[in-house]
Amino acid sequence: MTILLRPHDIRHIVQQVGLAAVLGKLESCLRDDFLRWEEFDKTARVATHSSVGVIELMPVADDSLYAFKYVNGHPGNPKLGLPTVMAFGALAEVLTGKPIVLSELTLTTALRTAATSVLAARTLARPNSRTMALIGNGSQSEFQALAFHYLLGIDELRLYDVDPAATQKLVRNLSAISGLHTTVCTSTAEAVKGADIVTTVTADKTNAIILEKHMLEPGMHINAVGGDCPGKTELATDVLLSATTFVEFEEQSRIEGEIQHMPADYPVKLLWKVLAGEQTGRHSNEEITVFDSVGFALEDYTALRLMQEYAQQHGLGETIELMPDLQNPKNLFGELLGCMEKQPI
Repeated sequence: MTILLRPHDIRHIVQQVGLAAVLGKLESCLRDDFLRWEEFDKTARVATHSSVGVIELMPVADDSLYAFKYVNGHPGNPKLGLPTVMAFGALAEVLTGKPIVLSELTLTTALRTAATSVLAARTLARPNSRTMALIGNGSQSEFQALAFHYLLGIDELRLYDVDPAATQKLVRNLSAISGLHTTVCTSTAEAVKGADIVTTVTADKTNAIILEKHMLEPGMHINAVGGDCPGKTELATDVLLSATTFVEFEEQSRIEGEIQHMPADYPVKLLWKVLAGEQTGRHSNEEITVFDSVGFALEDYTALRLMQEYAQQHGLGETIELMPDLQNPKNLFGELLGCMEKQPI
């Protein structure tokens, strides 16, 4: 049997455990799994592009568990009453191939993306960072804002989006959060002025220039989240030339990340190696750092395992028969006849 986790199960987990605790546990589990990097069978995600969006499959496995995620990115979906990003995924036993968890991953992806951002920033941003500019105030923005507030102590948010309604939505959703102050800005340049951390999380499927070199200040950490497929970036080339760039899985990032338009010899550092002490992170308080975050399947593996653990602890999820339960494992046709109640074939 397979455990099915629906959106309401993830909501119950967050309500029972607490958002800050879930994000904190995710960050901790992500760190543990990044430190096991070489134990995983890894591949860049498989993408199918169209003129309106992208659909992707993201697989990863270690010796015991295989995980995959189906995820889309369609910036025009809100006009149709649908989220820009929708996802689901599964965990299966490597030993038998049996699927043990089938889960929603739309809410969970937003949680794990925010936790990954914090994990990178904890390693790369200046330790005394308290102000963050948040460029792009859509469906991912609250997750990023609250993860940085709860886990890194960000208490000042400077907000900008080309859609003022999105910013107002974000302000409303954050209004009850104690100790978090928001300032609505009229441009990206205004928002990033004086910011310790700049998070870009825009949705348009274009090679956009959201952040330019003249907006940079010494010591900034840039959390570039929105550029995550070919033809979709947020940073000007001279921003990357002015910074030290860190990535998750280099083979995927060179195809999908901010560095997709950089020369093949543009140097990057690997987040897992920095966490493991094999590469250095920030060298000084003046250095500008970029986390070129595209999202990697290992992060979904971590999130699926954690949600499975929470579901077991809190009695959540539904047991479903996703695969036929065969009395004779070699008699699949007999199972079909049984389902057809011996009707003529």
